Amino acid sequence: MVETRMNTLKNMTLTQGVVLALLCLFAVAPVLTEALDQSFFLSLATRVVILSIAAVSLNLILGYGGMVSFGHAAFIGIGAYAVGIPAYYEVYNGFYQIAIAIGVAALFALITGAISLRTKGVYFIMITMAFGQMAFYALVSIEEYGGDDGLVIETRSEFPNLLSIENNVVLYYVCFVFLLATIYLVHRIINSRFGMVVRGCKSNERRMQAVGYNTYLYKLTCYVIAGAICGFSGALLGNFTSFISPEMMDWTRSGELMFMIILGGTGSLFGPFIGTIFYLMIEEVLSDITIYWQLIFGALLILLVLFAPGGISGLLKKWEAK
Repeated sequence: MVETRMNTLKNMTLTQGVVLALLCLFAVAPVLTEALDQSFFLSLATRVVILSIAAVSLNLILGYGGMVSFGHAAFIGIGAYAVGIPAYYEVYNGFYQIAIAIGVAALFALITGAISLRTKGVYFIMITMAFGQMAFYALVSIEEYGGDDGLVIETRSEFPNLLSIENNVVLYYVCFVFLLATIYLVHRIINSRFGMVVRGCKSNERRMQAVGYNTYLYKLTCYVIAGAICGFSGALLGNFTSFISPEMMDWTRSGELMFMIILGGTGSLFGPFIGTIFYLMIEEVLSDITIYWQLIFGALLILLVLFAPGGISGLLKKWEAK
């Protein structure tokens, strides 16, 4: 048994080793933050985990399906408001809130995707951005829920007879478990027959149509799944921040999710997770140095795209080959 495990460790690639190390680190993050007496790091780790779920969902359609959406952050906002609006009316049942978040996000994805997927290329990018901005301005105009000023969530979602996420450590582990579940779900999807068709559409959609597949329906289904997952991440984010605003669904937020994926490596299962870690770490470090941190980060991203088009995951694979 021990020998088998040793052989498994020897055969582990560099990428797998890095991913395993990061997962182990995040698994014990609350213990480390308590030992170091730095609660900020737990807050940062929770942000990483939640945004990683959103990035994994975007990678499903972008990295594997070739659908470049600049309106994906709208699903985060929908999920967050699915928690905030019921809480505004003193409805704190987490099962209802999550069901609303996933259901409304999936419905929004179905409606907007049915229209957006009639287009391709830059037209698809622009129309997804337009739908995202429509959702953004719709919530800005509703003063009942704070409008542009946002909405405070005084009580987190409640799960009677199950658990309480008022405790930050419990909330973190809930988010971490759902991140692992999301990665596993995406793994199963992309390696299924359905996923193979979606990936085939990215490579050569006309050939997939010639074989007899209804590529529009496959892509739309994938788009809806990604929207539902992202809506769920929005519900977690709303509970974590205890404050929501339309800014969550601005197109620039979609751009940030895209940066995370590019940084980690598009079309890579753990790329979004790795990219989110490095993006938020770079943001925290550079923002302490200068208010123009985005300019420096933009330059770093350009260098990464030029010299490591596969992102961090691509770099690790290159080092493996040497």
